[in-house]
Amino acid sequence: MKDKVFQFKEFDVSHSKSAMKIGTDAVLLGAWTFIEEGVDSILDVGAGTGILALQMAQRSFAETIDALEIDADAFEECVENFENSPWGDRLFCYHASFQEFSTEIEDTYDLILSNPPYFSEKPKFDEKNTPREKARFQEHLSFEDLLLGVSKLLSASGSFSVVLPFSEVEKFISVANEYQLYPSNILNVRGQHASPIKRALIKFKRNKTEHIKTEELIIEHSRHEYTQEYIDLVKDFYLKM
Repeated sequence: MKDKVFQFKEFDVSHSKSAMKIGTDAVLLGAWTFIEEGVDSILDVGAGTGILALQMAQRSFAETIDALEIDADAFEECVENFENSPWGDRLFCYHASFQEFSTEIEDTYDLILSNPPYFSEKPKFDEKNTPREKARFQEHLSFEDLLLGVSKLLSASGSFSVVLPFSEVEKFISVANEYQLYPSNILNVRGQHASPIKRALIKFKRNKTEHIKTEELIIEHSRHEYTQEYIDLVKDFYLKM
């Protein structure tokens, strides 16, 4: 079977092996994430196909862009996508758990980002669960483990960006506070004007800010009729925008 390939403006992504296919969440995070001046090292935790790291390579001049993926099939596909991109010399994927990686690596990163597993309750897996459903659960990486690792690997002035279901935001911020990581920017995302908030993109820093800058993004006016704000955010990536 021919590999499924998602074509972006400056790179292609194969996503037939990875449980997590190309989706709006990752592309939004990769487009929205703040890349501050002087960022030279970036880490994508739970890389899947490598889409976030590839977006960071397109958007930045960082010399080191590392990714981390525990699933063997996704890791293999991520490496292939990196090698086939224009930035193969700056991209590297590790095949390891974040818990293992964060205890063994002594270097720090100026920017860490993640599209993490979504559900905090322990899942009941059976043969009916698809690989994508399993990837969405926190079986291998809890919020606590993710934030502990970030607290170890983030540079003093660095930032951490994440995309979450809106229902998980309060808990995630509470756990982040325990590791001295504090939100500075939040983007709440609605599918359409009348839809409830579905996702939140959050930037964390080590220093508390007096005012968290909170904004809202609506993706569509109606089915496939995208808002100008959404188009402006992702137009550097999607072919038809």
